[in-house]
Amino acid sequence: MRKDQKMLPIVEVADVVGCDSYELGRMISRVVDFIDLKLQEFDIVNSFERAIKNCPSFGNVSEDVIERMLQQGVFLLQCLIKWFVTKGRKPMPVVAAVLVFVGELNQVQVKIEDVAKELHVALKTCRQRYKELLDRLVKVARVLPWGKDVTVKNILKNAPYVMQYMEMKAMTKCSEKRQSFGDFQSDMEELVGDCLRKEVGYGFDSYTIEDCSSHYFEGDRSLNLRSDNPDKFQISPESLALIYSNFLNEISLVKTTAGIGTENKRKKRKTLDLQACTDWWQGKSELSKKLILKKILEKDVGLDAMPPSFDKACLDTEKRREKIKAAKSRIQRIMHPRIADSGTSNGLCLFEPENSKKKRKKGQVDIDWEDLIIETLLLHNVREEEIEKGHYNVLLALHVFDQGLL
Repeated sequence: MRKDQKMLPIVEVADVVGCDSYELGRMISRVVDFIDLKLQEFDIVNSFERAIKNCPSFGNVSEDVIERMLQQGVFLLQCLIKWFVTKGRKPMPVVAAVLVFVGELNQVQVKIEDVAKELHVALKTCRQRYKELLDRLVKVARVLPWGKDVTVKNILKNAPYVMQYMEMKAMTKCSEKRQSFGDFQSDMEELVGDCLRKEVGYGFDSYTIEDCSSHYFEGDRSLNLRSDNPDKFQISPESLALIYSNFLNEISLVKTTAGIGTENKRKKRKTLDLQACTDWWQGKSELSKKLILKKILEKDVGLDAMPPSFDKACLDTEKRREKIKAAKSRIQRIMHPRIADSGTSNGLCLFEPENSKKKRKKGQVDIDWEDLIIETLLLHNVREEEIEKGHYNVLLALHVFDQGLL
């Protein structure tokens, strides 16, 4: 690995040596500082390529499938880099999540528990990264005509169409991003038409009863329809009877084949068949190959997502705002009971006897330690903007206690 200028994951080295990964990481930091080494950044793409070739779960997979999984995995990994999923996180759980996804996409029997064990990473973290990958693919799928019906549960069935759309967007040059809505609509129609032409739940029979019936009423127009007088057409009754009998025979044949086709389609719909969709992947996008971070961020894959930590922080801030409103209403009810009795706010029972537990369950209001801290800070005239940040220990030390932390 040193000759190729590549780095090994700490968890893999710790498993071989037989020590804790955190202890090994602290020792590596001390050695690097003492020798004044300049280590390269961890290459997540190289780790993915090494993992897919060395994992026992993919040992029996053919080389063609491995090559296709490599391209798809590198594509998804660099999309996750663009979506800031790998920012400030351990890289190997992300590698495990992408490995499991591309394995399921190519009908490889693989379990996330086995991959997590083989890569020496925590199973819970791998499942979180796998869920984040599915969530972002669902957001990308919203642009499809049936995007509202795509969920985390059925995203694997729609993944070929979603990734094909992402690949088309990634191959669009920067100078062509200002294309008209008509060009974008034509691209979408081409993608949808290609999806509908494939017999994976959307196929149609090319030989129908209408086609069979029209065959008998379409004569040789170059010979027979030159005459404008219908009296000149002379067909014997025997010929009409023969045509009608042949027509009935072919109608019965079409019905039997249609019945067999519907039964086969029902059987196919019961099991997820993605083998027929193997031709959707082209691998012509630059994201299928290793790129530098600047080029990855310049690519358009149909979604501009914020880091998961930022989304979680926004959600936590919104929850704190709701808690602040609830705390202010509780304080208002206690300080001004007449307003509470008038019915302008929801009633809150502050004291109930022990024998009324069953009655209390219906109108019970859940108050935890965070609600009590918010009430205390509001009573000490702390601004709501500061409480929304969630630094309760600092605010309690500044406004409630003279010194010390909670």
